[in-house]
Amino acid sequence: MQPLDTQSNQANGGNELVGELLSTIFPIMDALRNGMRSQRPADLTEPQFRTMGFLCHNEGISLSGMAEEFGLTLPTVSKMVDGLVKRELVLREENPRDRRRVTLRLTEKGRSVFEAAKRNTNARLAEMLGTLTPDERAMIVSTLQIMRRVFAPEKEIG
Repeated sequence: MQPLDTQSNQANGGNELVGELLSTIFPIMDALRNGMRSQRPADLTEPQFRTMGFLCHNEGISLSGMAEEFGLTLPTVSKMVDGLVKRELVLREENPRDRRRVTLRLTEKGRSVFEAAKRNTNARLAEMLGTLTPDERAMIVSTLQIMRRVFAPEKEIG
C-alpha cells in the first residue's frame, strides 16, 4: 500500500490529466460527428444515418438491443429502421432459433453509403492533421497508442 501523500499526489496528477483529456476529447468528438453529419446523404435523417453507423459496428444486434442502446422506445426504433429497410439500406432478419427476435445489419448498399461518408470525413480530418509537423504527428500517434492500451486493452493492435 502506498503512503497517503503519494496517493494524493497521484490523484491530483490524475485529475489534471482527466481535465486535459476531457477538454481535448470533446472537440475531437465534435469534429468527428460534424464531419460525418456533413457527409450524410441529404435524403437521410440524422437519426437514420446514426443508426447506420451503429449497425456498421454492431451487426446482428436486435431491434430491442438497439432501442436500449439508443434510449428510445421499441416502436420509435422500429419505425426508423422501417425507413432504412424500404430504401434497401438495412436488412431485418428473423433469428432462426427464436422467430420473435429480429436482427439488423447493413445491406451492401447501406454499407457503401456509410463507408463513402466515412472516407470523406477521414480525408477532411487528415487534411486538418496534415498541418502538424512530423514530430507532432508522431507524438500524437504514440500518445494515442498509450491511451488505447489504457482504455481498450482488448483492441490492442500489433
